[in-house]
Amino acid sequence: MDITTLLLFSAACLALAVTPGPDMLLIASRSLSQGRRAGFASLAGIQLGTYCHALAAALGLSQLFVAVPLAYDAVRLLGAAYLLYLAWKTLRAGSNLQATASLQTVAVGRILQQGLWTNILNPKMALFVLALFPQFINPQAGSVVVQMLLLATVLNVIGLAINGGVILLIGGMKSRFAGRRFSARWPNYLLSGVFAGLACKLIFDSRK
Repeated sequence: MDITTLLLFSAACLALAVTPGPDMLLIASRSLSQGRRAGFASLAGIQLGTYCHALAAALGLSQLFVAVPLAYDAVRLLGAAYLLYLAWKTLRAGSNLQATASLQTVAVGRILQQGLWTNILNPKMALFVLALFPQFINPQAGSVVVQMLLLATVLNVIGLAINGGVILLIGGMKSRFAGRRFSARWPNYLLSGVFAGLACKLIFDSRK
């Protein structure tokens, strides 16, 4: 791929990354409730999901959502159900006076897995990759799969720079609330609300 193509794509990715969206909201809430390590784990899961969507688009799987609306709706509702499940689990932990301790015991691998599935089960991400990436693909330049994964890497690197800054900024605020009376429960309620909000967005958003 030529440098001009990569620069144009990078500009598009930068505009996307600096615009607050569901991924940034999830990462920020994770960082605020559980610290920077959890924020980066959530970001890593989301970025792994980006590679999955890029690979699916390269193999033509994402076009299924365009050709078969029922498949799009099925994945959308499955994703919403998963987010509601996460909201319920987090809210249950929030009802415990030892909520802060229970949050700290959540394995980084589980947080990464939640970020991954949250991204994979978001059909809008699949349609975004399908709409944007092919505009920068040149079939004459080599393997389409390799080009797709390269574009996904560019998107993830820029996302890491922007969201990494958000994690460092928001994660540092967590210590300010340590020791306060309400701090044992509010992180769980915050995270549960984010999961529930993302689920509602998936349920009620149109395909546009």
